[in-house]
Amino acid sequence: MRMITFFLIGLIVHVVFFISIFDIYFTSPLVHGMTPQTTPLAPPASRLVLVIADGLRVDSFFTLLPNGSSRAPYLRGVIEERGTWGVSHTRVPTESRPGHVALIAGFYEDVSAVAKGWKENPVEFDSVFNESRHSWCWGSPDILPMFAKGASGDHVHTNTYPAQEEDFASTDASRLDSWVFTQVKSFFQSAKSNSSLRSIVLQDKNVFFLHLLGLDTNGHAHRPMSQEYQDNIGLVDTGVAELVSIVEDFFGYDGRTAYVFTSDHGMTNWGSHGAGLPSETLTPLVAWGAGIQKAVGVTAPQQYDDGYLQDWNLEHLRRVDVSQADIAPLMASLIGVPFPVNSVGVLPLPYLNNTDLFKAESMYTNAIQILEQFKIKMAQKKETTLSFLFTPYQKLTESKQTEFILKARMLIQLEKFDDAISLCQSLISHSLEGLVYYHTYDRFFLGCSVVLGFVGWTSYVVLVILKTHANLIRHPSLLNKMPCRTLEKLCMCVTVVITGFLLIQRSPVTYYIYCLLPVPVWYSVLKESGILMDLIQSAPSLPLWKCFGYFVLVAFGIELLVVSFFHRAILTVGLAVLSLWPFLSGLFGKAKFRSVSWFLACLFLAFFPLMPVVGREPNIHLVTCAGLLAVFTSVCYLWSSRQRTPLHLGDRQQFITQMLHVAVCAYMPSFTHSSLQQKQGLPLFNQIISWITLGSSMLVPLLSSTRLFHRLLSIFLSFTATYLLLSTGSEALFLPVLSWLMFVWINIEQEAMLAQGVSVREELSIIDFSANIDIAKIRQLKLDDIRRSYFFVFFIITAFFGTGNIASINSFDPASVYCFLTVFNPFIMGGLMMWKVLIPFIIVMCTFETIQVVTQLSSRSLFLIVLVISDLMALHFFFLVQDYGSWLDIGTSISHYVIVMSMTIFLMLLSVVTHILTSKRLILWRKPKLHFP
Repeated sequence: MRMITFFLIGLIVHVVFFISIFDIYFTSPLVHGMTPQTTPLAPPASRLVLVIADGLRVDSFFTLLPNGSSRAPYLRGVIEERGTWGVSHTRVPTESRPGHVALIAGFYEDVSAVAKGWKENPVEFDSVFNESRHSWCWGSPDILPMFAKGASGDHVHTNTYPAQEEDFASTDASRLDSWVFTQVKSFFQSAKSNSSLRSIVLQDKNVFFLHLLGLDTNGHAHRPMSQEYQDNIGLVDTGVAELVSIVEDFFGYDGRTAYVFTSDHGMTNWGSHGAGLPSETLTPLVAWGAGIQKAVGVTAPQQYDDGYLQDWNLEHLRRVDVSQADIAPLMASLIGVPFPVNSVGVLPLPYLNNTDLFKAESMYTNAIQILEQFKIKMAQKKETTLSFLFTPYQKLTESKQTEFILKARMLIQLEKFDDAISLCQSLISHSLEGLVYYHTYDRFFLGCSVVLGFVGWTSYVVLVILKTHANLIRHPSLLNKMPCRTLEKLCMCVTVVITGFLLIQRSPVTYYIYCLLPVPVWYSVLKESGILMDLIQSAPSLPLWKCFGYFVLVAFGIELLVVSFFHRAILTVGLAVLSLWPFLSGLFGKAKFRSVSWFLACLFLAFFPLMPVVGREPNIHLVTCAGLLAVFTSVCYLWSSRQRTPLHLGDRQQFITQMLHVAVCAYMPSFTHSSLQQKQGLPLFNQIISWITLGSSMLVPLLSSTRLFHRLLSIFLSFTATYLLLSTGSEALFLPVLSWLMFVWINIEQEAMLAQGVSVREELSIIDFSANIDIAKIRQLKLDDIRRSYFFVFFIITAFFGTGNIASINSFDPASVYCFLTVFNPFIMGGLMMWKVLIPFIIVMCTFETIQVVTQLSSRSLFLIVLVISDLMALHFFFLVQDYGSWLDIGTSISHYVIVMSMTIFLMLLSVVTHILTSKRLILWRKPKLHFP
């Protein structure tokens, strides 16, 4: 098979494996066709006011100031006198969109929805707003439109400020909240003078929603411990107090308004959110007004082990914690609208101040509403599964459903309300378990198909390596005696059976791909399996102990890499072990200076996994130091090599220009952040320089010489400039140290090849990327190449996790992109952060490309071993996903699987990019040739 064909097939296979994890674990949990359920009794409230303070930390809200006063005195008074309070527990990912969906629609959106947009709905869903008579919403253009679009009719009215107002460099982001309060005040003033609007507003079942983004923006820009964030809490509290006064005055203090104040997610100390730290998942909840239980004093210790009650000085008041999705049925019950049909929230009864009959009827409605989803889900799965293969959820068969419903109704009629509530809660619990059961019904089947394909693909790559690079003694294979047509017929029969089975079950198209992919993969394996027989029969002539030693080392090394995904410090251990390689392999006696350089570079790089992750301890001065270090190192390299390979004038001018550019970029973050701290905004000059630097980072190296040393130095300087602009602290030093180690690696691999007598020494500054493609010099793979491939994978993982757990969303620090933009734009910001992640990748990839040239190996041979190592890691994570029980652990392993698969796909694509980046030269100016007649 030609290499380009193999590359394309491998890319397609890995894309399928990558997508499969989303199809297996991240499919939408929603079903449609349920009948809306409403409590038959009159609701306690005619209207609801919902206030969501985006990004409000629970401790920042509840904790008192040193002088004993509260940052939110009005809401503190509500807690102590006339409302019920508690903590709302969110789920990962702790982002604005999933948080608002859980609060208003009552279900937890699947994780992949975060990547599908903030303003659009990946799936249509029901919400409290949709079920209301009218909903008026004020706030961010990133949140409100999705609820308006998801609502039937035109009864959800939104009023948003321009997206450009969400500026992290704003003089004061709290003005976003002031804007909302001002708009609400104007709305009620208009309603007083506008009779038609007034009549609509006075109707029941209306919702008024205020989305306050100021706290989230201030938290990102200044950190939650900043004065700006703390002052913003006070502004929100004052605004809520004024809001209540306006609303009560408009409705004549009729006592029919319910108020709910909460947050969508919290925030870390370093101003990020998205992961599962308590500071992100715990949010405040305060409810008061019509239908809400007033403050209840307690004397006995409350069963909360987090220790917050004493810190908040609220241990004397009853605390009622809820899951975030529970707030949606609470709001629906208060104003008497149908529960959102997709809601999985459980009505928190301690918040209700009503009769036992109302509580029992509301809980019964809640149970029927969730049971409706279960019925639809069960019917769908039963319809698409062969009858003899279908296994129903035993705790909630059709007969047991009827039994639950009849018994609950009878208990309510007999006025045994506590028993009825308990039975309904049990029914809800079983229904939710059943929903998960049917939602994951095909998970094991699909997982087995993917694993079968994965193992087959890895086996095929190993066979290709053995066939291409192992000098095996050829023997007639037993499988070769099998006619090829027999194997083809067998595979065709398997394909027909699988296809027929999936057709009968009316499976989605993707199921065909996952189930049929193993067939051609294993067909290819069986066709080449004669190589395995040759290997077995050639075993006596092979260095078995050496092969076994390499196998054990690689297995241990892969396990070390897998563990490093969970514990970054393992990379430090790995780098410490790698630092000893020249001394253990005997290279120290032949290349003392290079061995010592390798030892020191590994140890310096080993410090980074022990440091805090990106953004937690910003220090702009370190960015400037990193830039100066990069310039100084480049000058030293050029000075040391000037005698052996004098630079051409054009190359000298380019390097001087690049070094000056790096020096400018080293100062740019400091200048930018100083301007932002002084509330002067992002300077236009800085923004222009930053975008030009980003745009030219791939182009500038192509203008330099293709001589190995000069090209690598040009790539390093070009990408360092961009990396500095995207750095905020110690991670800026990571790239120069990594580049130092990569350059030493190239030199020491040359020494290793020289020690084996494979090549003769050539100055790295003389070797030319584009000229050194002599087919006659290309050698076969050796056992030592397994070590080189493992080193490469290890350095790629180090490049990924060296400066932080970038697998976690909460490592995202918006301050990293402030040189480029400060107005909130998740896709541009995410793209810039992705580019920052890829820059160390590219440095390591270019180094690997160089080592292939220096060691006289085919440019794609080592990559086959790399493919096997990365696939074994991905397979390891796939098995971990099957073993874990809790969703948090499953989510972590899934994210790591996605990272490894993304890394493999990126490496396959970057191998082409780096080949172009190193071997091509772009000539912009050519001297015109003169033609004479």
